Amino acid sequence: MPRPKLGQHFLIQNSILERIAVTACPTPEDLVVEIGPGRGALTQRLLRRAARVVAVELDPSLVEHLRRRFSGEPRLHVVEADVLKTDLAQWGRGPVAGNLPYYITSPILEKVVALDVPRAVFLIQKEVAQRLVAQPGGREYGLLTVHVALFARTRLCFEVKPSAFRPPPRVDSAVVLIEPRRPPDISDPARFLEFVGQCFRHKRKTLRNNLVETYGKERIDSWPEARLRAEQISLDQFTELYRRLA
Repeated sequence: MPRPKLGQHFLIQNSILERIAVTACPTPEDLVVEIGPGRGALTQRLLRRAARVVAVELDPSLVEHLRRRFSGEPRLHVVEADVLKTDLAQWGRGPVAGNLPYYITSPILEKVVALDVPRAVFLIQKEVAQRLVAQPGGREYGLLTVHVALFARTRLCFEVKPSAFRPPPRVDSAVVLIEPRRPPDISDPARFLEFVGQCFRHKRKTLRNNLVETYGKERIDSWPEARLRAEQISLDQFTELYRRLA
């Protein structure tokens, strides 16, 4: 049996696995892309709800295990690859699901929300889940919140305790449902996110202190919001500030 590598914690609680599968595929799907299938516990349940499952796994020993375990299942395609370097849209349009490695959760989220998928369902660290659903003014609200909110609506579905994993992690986890939406009318979302990143550069400083060096004192000082911190600014407000600069 493969040993956990790359900081992996395998979800073993059947009821949680089933809830994730149902959230990802509330009705039968033609395709599901699974990120980090591990030993195949969620994969097995996704195959009951989808005509085809593509499982992207980086660990060669786990890839071998999956191919042995599902050797008689033609509807499963196991891909040995780094998810951050993989075009997840190449197999078609379908939900994306998975138990995400904690150390690369943010870049995976940023990658997936930009895709044309019906939904994404991820098991992630609870602290990150709280950041995704945070509101302006809250301690968890930050750049990742705004980045994901630009492209998607996010809901924290339920929490998962460490005892549901082997080996148990040292933190609580949570399942989030991410449903992509049309972003606001911004000509260049990448440049907009660079601007938001500048606003959050020093989180405890005001917008003025973070932006005046780049955009000039006269321009920024004219903003009513200049004395606010980025964590107090909503997505709609960031959009308005960016349009002023444009």
